Amino acid sequence: MITLLINLILGWIGANLINFLADVLPTERKITVPKCVKCGQSLSWKSYFLVNSCDHCGKKTSLRHKAVLILLPILTGLLFFFPLEKLDNYSAIVWLLYFSLVIVIDIQHRLIMHPVSVTGAVLGLIYGSLNQSLNHGFQKTIIGGVAGFGIMLVFYFLGELFVRILSKSRGENIEEVALGFGDVNLAGVIGLLLGWPGIVGGIFLAIFIGGIVSGIFLLLQLLQKKYMAYQALPYGPFLVLSAIALLYISSLV
Repeated sequence: MITLLINLILGWIGANLINFLADVLPTERKITVPKCVKCGQSLSWKSYFLVNSCDHCGKKTSLRHKAVLILLPILTGLLFFFPLEKLDNYSAIVWLLYFSLVIVIDIQHRLIMHPVSVTGAVLGLIYGSLNQSLNHGFQKTIIGGVAGFGIMLVFYFLGELFVRILSKSRGENIEEVALGFGDVNLAGVIGLLLGWPGIVGGIFLAIFIGGIVSGIFLLLQLLQKKYMAYQALPYGPFLVLSAIALLYISSLV
């Protein structure tokens, strides 16, 4: 039970860190003090971590901020009951926090930032090469990273080509893109973690999950009569869910 308590505490600490990074990195492009998302004034660390309203404009803490504070300790707690054989408890928490940061920023800002990708690449290289349970070794880790990046890069260029053809055929400029380059980088990170040939299954599982979610999203929009053309969903969460699913599946076989 001590491990469960530690997991919950680490989840709470990690949730605060994720909220902080998700607030400052996309806007400031560097680590700064917490700032109000409405008025831009600096917030005290105490006020920020106690989820107080802004002292300057009265802006309340966002729903996302509160949701992360609730969900992350729950997820780290679940790792105690449903551990990964491929990763020890604390390594699994590290990856959970990393993937959570990717998802939060991608959903809110439609962005997977290069510093976040570089951090993930370092983690992927370390865990993929040195973790005995993953059993990749340096060569399969590198091949997995290159394959993940390369496969997703092909889809990236195909998506750009599709948008250009569609724009030309309809005589209008379509700004939405099927994939962002951050998704390409993330696929490379996941490739380092899953290794070769695991990344191949990871990418195609992500495509499958993305197709199902996109279909449900489109159906709901049609039913609510809120359909808008050329809407693209953030793809990072699908890649992350695929990686987590494969880690669990490989732990069972």
